[in-house]
Amino acid sequence: MPLLVNGARVDLARPTGDMIRAHPHLEEKAKLLRSQPAQIVEPKGLLYVQQREFAVTTPKDGSVSILGSDDATTCHIVVLRHTGSGATCLTHCDGSDTEAEVSLIMSSVKSFSNSTGCGRLEVHLVGGFNDDRQLSQKLTNQLLRAFDLQPEDVHLVTFCVTELNDREEQDIHFPVIYGIAVNVKTAEIFPATFPEKGPDEDLRSAHILTGAPLTNIYDAKTEQLRIGPYFWGPFPHVDFWLEQDDAQILQNLSTSPLAEPPHFVSHIRSTLTFLKEHPFPSRSLFPDRKPRIYKKNEEGLWEQVCSDKI
Repeated sequence: MPLLVNGARVDLARPTGDMIRAHPHLEEKAKLLRSQPAQIVEPKGLLYVQQREFAVTTPKDGSVSILGSDDATTCHIVVLRHTGSGATCLTHCDGSDTEAEVSLIMSSVKSFSNSTGCGRLEVHLVGGFNDDRQLSQKLTNQLLRAFDLQPEDVHLVTFCVTELNDREEQDIHFPVIYGIAVNVKTAEIFPATFPEKGPDEDLRSAHILTGAPLTNIYDAKTEQLRIGPYFWGPFPHVDFWLEQDDAQILQNLSTSPLAEPPHFVSHIRSTLTFLKEHPFPSRSLFPDRKPRIYKKNEEGLWEQVCSDKI
């Protein structure tokens, strides 16, 4: 069954510009989303999703009310929601294995929606811009095709990607929206930034930098954030990269050096330092082969819990 807009199948043989012209309401909705200032989302009730991670939950969740992610340049943030059950998944895709990733998030949402007779699957795509290497456009096309290949109908509701998320300043292109959040209770989607991206931000970033596949980080049934266990070997040339100046790191370790947020280089340095300090996480971080588990405390903040108490 196909990817649908207003009940009609999307013609993926035509350029995305044709699709936008054929469905002007998508462009209007993107314009409305772009016009909203980014809201600062505080940690209380938030589950932050990094690149190549995903999380799914429902409105019944007593711990998490907001899913969010940011720092997307050529990446796209995907929200998939079932209108009957309210099951909502947010993921941050970078084009590493899009077809498999879409199948994974489809399964995760359906697992919370199988007993719901009514409702439909709706997808919201946000991110990317008119980058020089056209990586954003490639990812947009991959996501559209991957959703079109699914056995269930999927309704494209928000399409604020690539050319619809682009701004130009002195001949340099940038994304308008770098991050979004979705309120699981109300289904509202809005531009967002996140002062806190934890817990285990460096550990999770290291997992990505070592080539991890898309990873589910949340168990909605137990309302637990589960990180790891992750395993990697010594990161190649880590000392070399740590010796480079900011310009070299930006130029070589970003897909879009001119459009990165200001903290990109410090974030990469922190991750590389973490990889240098933990060349064998099986020894230093996960000697018992168990995940690091967090639950929200009474203040709505993540607190690590001992695995033997679970």
